[in-house]
Order: sequence, then structure tokens, then C-alpha cells
Amino acid sequence: MMRVGIAADHGGFELKKKLAEALASDCEVVDFGTHSLVLEDDYPDVVVPLAKAVAQGEVERGVALCGSGVGASVVANKIPGVRAALITDVYSAHQGVEDDGMNVICLGGRVTGHALAWDLVQTFLKACFRGEERFRRRLEKVAAIEKKTREK
Repeated sequence: MMRVGIAADHGGFELKKKLAEALASDCEVVDFGTHSLVLEDDYPDVVVPLAKAVAQGEVERGVALCGSGVGASVVANKIPGVRAALITDVYSAHQGVEDDGMNVICLGGRVTGHALAWDLVQTFLKACFRGEERFRRRLEKVAAIEKKTREK
């Protein structure tokens, strides 16, 4: 059973509740918050712990939500080892994993309806990294950039 982390600020809170409930039938869901609707919360406070858990292998994949999905994507990508993207279509939901090793999907709770969000998350979770040489080579370059950034 896949272990999936999920996190949302107030802008993604309602969608997170629906997705977490739907995911629970097929996955072990680890909820990084927010656990109640707090309009003054900030997406980095919930997305960073989720992203760190993904990077450290505590969860296999992550679902990060905020109002638009943009902030969640920006902050998740600050964590080395995380490859997060704002996803709005089914093709990118699987291609991002297959070719780019995406491990965190970001969605906008204010712009993505529940039915589409559920399709995107299912597609993301079913996809597997293809591991072809060209894809591994590109991820090695990304890892080298992360290493250089940490050394500065």
C-alpha cells in the first residue's frame, strides 16, 4: 500500500479533505495539515514538512494544495530531492512522473474542481518513473544543481 502525504493551507483545505478521504481507500494517508480551516495560515508551514517527508522517503509521494497551487509548488521545490509541479491536466500528471520523476503534485483548491483533482491525483499515483538513460541523466543534472546550491 502506497504511503501518500497530503497538505493544504486554507485555500486548499476543503479539497484536501475530499482527496484525503478518497485516497484512504487505497493508500496510507499521512496528513500534514492544516487540520482545521484557519484563514491566517501560511502554505509554507504545511507544505515544507510534507516536502521534507517526501525527500526523506517517509512518504512515497506528496499532494500539496493551496489556493492556486503555485505557492505550494514554489515552496515544495525549495526542498532538495523534491520535484513538484502545479498540475492541471491528466497528461502532465503522468508524464511528470514518467519522465521527470515528479514526486509532489500541486493543485489549486480554488481553481481545480474535486472531480478533476481526483483524476489528476489518481493518474499521478499510478504513474512510474520510466528510468530511461535520458531521464536519469536529466535528474542527475537537477541533483547536481541542488548540491551546488547547498554548498554555497
